Amino acid sequence: MAKSELRPATIAAQAHGAIDEATRAVVPPVHVSTTYLRDADGGYRSGRVYGRADNPSFDAPEATLNALESGAGCLTFASGMAAATAVFQTLQPGDHVVAPKVMYWALRHWLATTADRLGIVVSFVDASDPDALAAAIRPGLTKLLWIETPANPTWSITDIARAAEIAHGAGARLAVDNTVPTPLLTRPIELGADLVMHSATKYLNGHSDVVAGALITAERDEHWARITAHRALNGAILGSFEAWLLLRGMRTLALRVQRASQSALTVAERLTSHPAIREVLYPGLPSHPGHAIAARQMSGGFGGMLSIRIDGDAKAAHAVAAATRLWKPATSLGGVESLIEHRASIEGPGSPAPDDLLRLSLGIEDVDDLTADLVQALESSV
Repeated sequence: MAKSELRPATIAAQAHGAIDEATRAVVPPVHVSTTYLRDADGGYRSGRVYGRADNPSFDAPEATLNALESGAGCLTFASGMAAATAVFQTLQPGDHVVAPKVMYWALRHWLATTADRLGIVVSFVDASDPDALAAAIRPGLTKLLWIETPANPTWSITDIARAAEIAHGAGARLAVDNTVPTPLLTRPIELGADLVMHSATKYLNGHSDVVAGALITAERDEHWARITAHRALNGAILGSFEAWLLLRGMRTLALRVQRASQSALTVAERLTSHPAIREVLYPGLPSHPGHAIAARQMSGGFGGMLSIRIDGDAKAAHAVAAATRLWKPATSLGGVESLIEHRASIEGPGSPAPDDLLRLSLGIEDVDDLTADLVQALESSV
């Protein structure tokens, strides 16, 4: 069977067929060399010059993720923020960008406070509304439309195919933050996206022990060439061991994402009618306003993330998080352990997260245990 015919779970588990040819090892080695021998004529037959851009440890995780996302090229970075900001830092002064009001908070903060120093103009809109996206376009100036779906932490949904039509109609690129659904549930390039970003720290690694990022392109165009040069020249690269850990994590991606998605749906359904909860925000619920779009562009589940709005204030929400015994009150998502966090207090002024919102990241624990823990926390605190 050709690699192009393999399903995502197989691609991930076999690391896209990565085998160390020198030793025939099934698990690729960690390459720590920073430099490579030149040939007698001064050339580099190996194609590798210096470790900052040419580390063999990058090859397998990049090839695996590129195959999962149906891309034409992949680059790993030292963090999700390094990957995301590389896209914006390689735009031109005067370029206009459309971004969501609800998105990964650190990137939204960077766009709001730093992009203008680079001469980039940013418009924040309700990305779940295609009319708002279209209205934000500035003909001749808009070069990038950035979306995140489901959007952290309220989990609103953007129609990727429609966003691609809007972006391409204006001569702009569409970039999609695919961190939460992962390519196991959503493949934005197949829906028209030009770039896909991952905070690989989250589900791709899946064990809360690596900080990493990645970009995948649908086409090796001039913007991708600038991004490639930017990574090499700015040095925002993974270490060799971190790249190895990322690949290690991706091998179990399908199992973890499937388990987290199933558990998230179960928890969402069980908590919907709880008297201490005002609202459950999860695109897998038929009551979610973006459910129909999510069902169309996601396959195999709706992701392992949801939020609950407590019937109370910020103090009540904090009390619930503090009363859990299994859920870890910590920042991040996508690991094997379940996390709970009050987002508004982390994000600070301007956060789109209501004061009563708790963000939940489902891990791989038994869903009955997780639900029981939330119920006891709600009943003892609210």
